[in-house]
Amino acid sequence: MNLIKLGSATAKNGFKNEDDIVEKFINWKVDSDAQLWLQIMQYNITDIEFVHAVKLSGFKTDIQVQVTVKLKQAFDVQNLQVKLVSNPKGFNQIDKRWVDKYVEMWNIPDGVIKILKHYTGELKPIIANPKDKRRMFANEFSNAEQQLIIQWITKNKSLIVSDILKGRGQFAAEWILVVQKINANARWVLKPMNFCLNYFGNGNVEITERGNFKIGKITIQRKGGDGGRITANMLQFKINPAELFEM
Repeated sequence: MNLIKLGSATAKNGFKNEDDIVEKFINWKVDSDAQLWLQIMQYNITDIEFVHAVKLSGFKTDIQVQVTVKLKQAFDVQNLQVKLVSNPKGFNQIDKRWVDKYVEMWNIPDGVIKILKHYTGELKPIIANPKDKRRMFANEFSNAEQQLIIQWITKNKSLIVSDILKGRGQFAAEWILVVQKINANARWVLKPMNFCLNYFGNGNVEITERGNFKIGKITIQRKGGDGGRITANMLQFKINPAELFEM
């Protein structure tokens, strides 16, 4: 079936939030979108006995779907990360933390920690006439510093990409469901997480013209905004989920 191979379709109605998606799974017997999602997850609709879905918070998984298959003694669990987007080029934050939290996760060496904190603004600029008096851009560090952080990110790229997209433990996400609504038109795409890890994370680690870091199609930047509050100095990772519609 073409739609299953492609993993996407046009929806008759837009989905306003995760609650709508939970309800669609619960009403899978009469909901054509939910039936397609289950087929993409490799279920035979005629073999399904019961489907339940719950919304989670604080994990990479936004919705956990529990599927009971006939003649099986236990239910299957599928963890979905949901991205709701409203335009074709909308970047979406996939992870945001203080640098010290990433230090705990990835055992970042002191030299890289210092660069990241100057980059986010936790530490003030150490150069004359910085572009922004609050922080340093990636291309304002010395060549040696730029090489140090690029080499460290490159060495740890697989771990970083997996943690920021998939997460760890029992609530690690196994699928990404992107739902996009532009004007009256709505569409969705559902892709397995392993595909997304490779698509977004595959590519070189580099410094962009705007002075940010990039891993493949993942942008690393200072959070900014927040009305000048201290939380502007957090580190964030962003992707454009709408790109999955072209895959």
